[in-house]
Amino acid sequence: MERSRIEKTGAVAALLAAAVLGLSGCKQKAESQAAQPKAAGHAEGDGHDHGAEGHEGHDHGGEEAHADEVVLTPEAQERYGVKVDQAQRWVLRPTFTVPGRVTYNQEAMAHIGSRLAGRAAEILVRVGDTVTQGQPLIVVDSTELGEAQGELLQRRITAASAGPAAELAKIAWDRAKGLYEQTQGISLTEVQRREAEYNAALAAQKGAQAGVTAAENRLRLLGMSTEAIATLVDSGQVAPTYTITAPIAGVVVEREVTQGEVVGPDSGSLMTLADTTTVWVLADVPEQRVVSIAQGATAWIAASPGSDKRYEGTVALVPTSVDHSTRTAQVRIVAPAAELGLRPGMFASVELVAGSGTGSDPEPTVAVPEAAIQTVENQSAIFVPVPNEPNTFAKRAVTIGPVTGGLVPIYAGLVEGEAFVASGSFILKAELGKGGASHEH
Repeated sequence: MERSRIEKTGAVAALLAAAVLGLSGCKQKAESQAAQPKAAGHAEGDGHDHGAEGHEGHDHGGEEAHADEVVLTPEAQERYGVKVDQAQRWVLRPTFTVPGRVTYNQEAMAHIGSRLAGRAAEILVRVGDTVTQGQPLIVVDSTELGEAQGELLQRRITAASAGPAAELAKIAWDRAKGLYEQTQGISLTEVQRREAEYNAALAAQKGAQAGVTAAENRLRLLGMSTEAIATLVDSGQVAPTYTITAPIAGVVVEREVTQGEVVGPDSGSLMTLADTTTVWVLADVPEQRVVSIAQGATAWIAASPGSDKRYEGTVALVPTSVDHSTRTAQVRIVAPAAELGLRPGMFASVELVAGSGTGSDPEPTVAVPEAAIQTVENQSAIFVPVPNEPNTFAKRAVTIGPVTGGLVPIYAGLVEGEAFVASGSFILKAELGKGGASHEH
């Protein structure tokens, strides 16, 4: 019986030893699998589907190693604007932000008036219409224009009749002068009288011609072209209709005239045209900052605080004085309207480059466009191409500084010359989030 108990105890000990050895072997096998190097590529049909458009799968064995990677097809990269660039060093000058407002470019505007008195018979454009230079805007019926045209026709008739009268006077004087010199059959007094008559006729002819020129010039001042005057002379028909045309190409931004309204030189602006390809942004800069702004410097405009859409402009005017009540100066910035993204009347946030005051630039540092930075799990990150793995991008944590002129300095995580995703990284972040969700078991 004692022997049987000993044999039973030995058997139990053997079973326990075998179990321990089995567990140890499993642990070693798992550690061995985890330490396997990452494959150079991802096998097709590995049975792991991320469920994202253009996103290829990974096997479960390499899931942990590839957790921060995204595979995106070339078609998807083109669709979402994924662009790869090389990191460069930039001189990042300090900037500051001030409020501003958008206005029309005052140097590219035209206020339309009428040179003569009349009645607006037709209004050919409306507010918001785009017009070209020379396009008809308003048709005016003008009694004044009709009278001026009639005066030109009358003066031409007078000038036409003055010419033959001067010729007859000259013939009479020549005949009297010859008769006096040959036979003295006429008195000297009569010769002198006929000479005076010729001079008077000649003066009348010149005066009539001057009257024609004056009448033509008046019509030009009233807006008639040389071609229109020639047509008037040829036809002899008064046409008291005056067409006001656009002096510049632009958009009708104001229209104060209505059909049938009496207009004239004293009516003020009938409508306003503006070239909207560029706008002015008037930035209210505190007096202590004005001296640090240079004309020609770059500025960045956001239509509203926190807006993702930014417009680049150029400082066109730094005033030499400040407002005595606000202690600010209105710095003028010229910016493209960018398909009317900036509209006159809008408030804006303006970022301006501040001079160092010493005349020297700061040291260059590695920086990337603001669009390249993504926040993943509350940490700033960029995406970089994975070597030897086409269409594969890996998330990389970076240490960044404040945005300066649309560029973000990189203090750690990226070196000069290294490739990174400069634009379109938002889709990589989205795909990474999908992949992380599908890995949860």
